[in-house]
Amino acid sequence: MFDQFPKTRPPLPEAIQAIYAAHYKVNREGETAATSVAQRMERWLHRKVAADVVGQTSQNVDQEIATLEVGAGTLNQFAYEPELGPYDIIEPFTELIEGSALLPRVRNTFADISEIPSDTRYDRITAIAVFEHICNLPEVVAKAGLLLKPGGTLRVAIPSEGTILWTLGWKLTTGIEFRLKHGQDYGKLMRHEHVNTAQEIETVLRHFFENVKCQTFGPCRALSFYQYFECSNPILDRCCER
Repeated sequence: MFDQFPKTRPPLPEAIQAIYAAHYKVNREGETAATSVAQRMERWLHRKVAADVVGQTSQNVDQEIATLEVGAGTLNQFAYEPELGPYDIIEPFTELIEGSALLPRVRNTFADISEIPSDTRYDRITAIAVFEHICNLPEVVAKAGLLLKPGGTLRVAIPSEGTILWTLGWKLTTGIEFRLKHGQDYGKLMRHEHVNTAQEIETVLRHFFENVKCQTFGPCRALSFYQYFECSNPILDRCCER
């Protein structure tokens, strides 16, 4: 079923490699006109992932809520979530979080999900615009299933990679801006970064979780900018097999 995994990331041209780190951080922080528009649209992703904890406080919850965020980036999810308990992150791109004033909210930082002790358990595992980037996605989803407490949820928000609306969206905004600024084809960067389509991600999630609910930012999956999945009841036998 998953013969194409782990995937091989297409190499970047040298000209894009030279500006990659700086562009990535600018893109995450919405410092240009196109990325600012994208950031505003991406609020839908952040709000969907945080919907289970919005309005709660440490005073009105029965016990601490432990969270693991996969691909925490610049820690921008903290703007949408109250502080309810231990918060661990996975972020291999350490340049994004170095010196951040938000770091005190983080209990543990990991470079990869395989580094997390097997006896650790979380009430919720989150990922915002991350799963489209992961070459070994089945292994990561399986490990997430094993790290969840009973009743816990995996909350995943992604761009609708592989659909016409999403493709037109970046081509007519960030794609044009990138070519004008750097003289390079943004499509080559996207193919390097987004190794998984939204359909592939959903297939992986449904393989490892019994219950998967989907919501879209758009009328349907095929005509949407973003998709959100709430996954519960991991199929432990399948998770252990990975």
